[in-house]
Amino acid sequence: MANVGDDKVVGVNELPEAARNHGNTFNSPEEAGQDEIDIERIERVYKKIDRRIIPAFWILYFLCSAIRSNVGLAQTMNEDNGHDLEQVLHLTAKQTSTALALFYVAYVVFDLPSNLVMTRLSPRVWMSRIVIAVGIIGACFAAVKAAWSLLLLRFLLGVVIAGMWPGMAYYLTLFYPPSRTGKRIGQYFTAAQVSAAVVGLVSAGFQKMDGLSGLVGFQWMFLLYGLCAIILGFVLLWWLPDRPLPPGERRVRTGLMKWLPATLPVLTGEDAEIHYRDLTRVYHPRPWNMKDLTMVLIDWRLWPLVLMYFGVVGVGIGTQLYGTVIISGINSSFSGITLSLLFAPIWVMDLIAILLVTPISDRFHHHRAVFFSAAVCMQIAGLLTTTFAPVSQPWARYGGLLMVGFGLGPTVPICMTWTNEIFQRRHGEVGVAAASALVSGLGNLGSIMTTYALYTGWAEDARKGPHQYRKSNQTMIGILCLSILASIVMTVLLKLVGNKPSSKITSSDSSASEGANDFQDAAARRELQQRGFGRMWWSK
Repeated sequence: MANVGDDKVVGVNELPEAARNHGNTFNSPEEAGQDEIDIERIERVYKKIDRRIIPAFWILYFLCSAIRSNVGLAQTMNEDNGHDLEQVLHLTAKQTSTALALFYVAYVVFDLPSNLVMTRLSPRVWMSRIVIAVGIIGACFAAVKAAWSLLLLRFLLGVVIAGMWPGMAYYLTLFYPPSRTGKRIGQYFTAAQVSAAVVGLVSAGFQKMDGLSGLVGFQWMFLLYGLCAIILGFVLLWWLPDRPLPPGERRVRTGLMKWLPATLPVLTGEDAEIHYRDLTRVYHPRPWNMKDLTMVLIDWRLWPLVLMYFGVVGVGIGTQLYGTVIISGINSSFSGITLSLLFAPIWVMDLIAILLVTPISDRFHHHRAVFFSAAVCMQIAGLLTTTFAPVSQPWARYGGLLMVGFGLGPTVPICMTWTNEIFQRRHGEVGVAAASALVSGLGNLGSIMTTYALYTGWAEDARKGPHQYRKSNQTMIGILCLSILASIVMTVLLKLVGNKPSSKITSSDSSASEGANDFQDAAARRELQQRGFGRMWWSK
């Protein structure tokens, strides 16, 4: 069984014979499909899991995204009163961009270790730890008094939040087949878009609190968001379920786990039996070692995904952190409150695109690259409009930013879902944990480039004027083209080489026939076919 921290599991002899004998594979496709459960019944089980996990993840991601990106808003809050971040801390443009980039340096370094630790410990405890630590560091931002303290806290924030995003994607694979995670990732990923929109609007309120109890507006913003995250982190200890156990097994709490709140199983009775039969591979993971991890690291499939993520996350973070700065460049007469209000619709467009595109990409999951590339093309069109529309048409240039927001929405969830699909099948659980962390971590080098080298960090873009950020925008177009190219290369190579389970996995069960590896459980067998629109509400 998987290591679940200080928990122990007992009752293995009560498992079904097929599970005891063959771990995470069946003897044959026929055995995997016997006593097939009605797909509508299976869907109801997954919807029940949704109600337990997705709202909690949404709130978690909302607060952590707000804390991560509030520095961007603080750059323009109460600027007219001299109480924005740069004036209060006497920051240079270079120090600001360095502080923004340090977060991603720490994130890149610690993303993989954090996700690997999560596979060994209780996943819900590790997720709670992340949120509590993010809240503590986020609240401490209210006390910054000089450039060095901002730099230190941004680095520490990157350390404690590392592993959150890939950890959430890995956590989903403990409860859902990879081909059904895209919609779920998209659902809680909307929290980032709502966060970007809402914190922009709420920041107008925080600006009204400027000077209250001796704190400027951005200090109130940091403090209150941090306290909310700390409270949420402790609630998650009680609410989030631990990884499911096979029927007949029970969890014995020992060591540190005895002192933490207990959590109810996400499924019981017949629902638990159905989930076990549909997703057997999750209940019997193969223990991994350093050799397994090395096999993931040298798998060529990892690197096109990293390049895909590099481009879209770089543009996304650049838009999130410098959106108000770009809008100000379009029309320098906008006040700080107007900038906050105009910033919000960009993320409303992002949210709409996620809700529209990610469910369809799950139903046609063999064509992830098509959905990804189409969304990236929308971003490119938006950046071209923002960059080259006539100066006399500021609202046309602002419309380009709305196009960028719409294109950004589906790209990150699709990239993470495609990673889950490829590496779950090829390397099992360690493949999902390591690959999602590496794609997220190394891909965030794009964020470092955007925050450190572009916009206020690029001397050539420091000159005021209607074309102030033209070169930065053109650079973002270039890295988006790199993302499209990587998705095309990935598609072609998968067609030519395939994505069979690695030799390490296939050799781990010598008693199973060669074909058994294609039919690990009922969900894996169904994933060979796309769902399409056959079971949508209008076809029932």
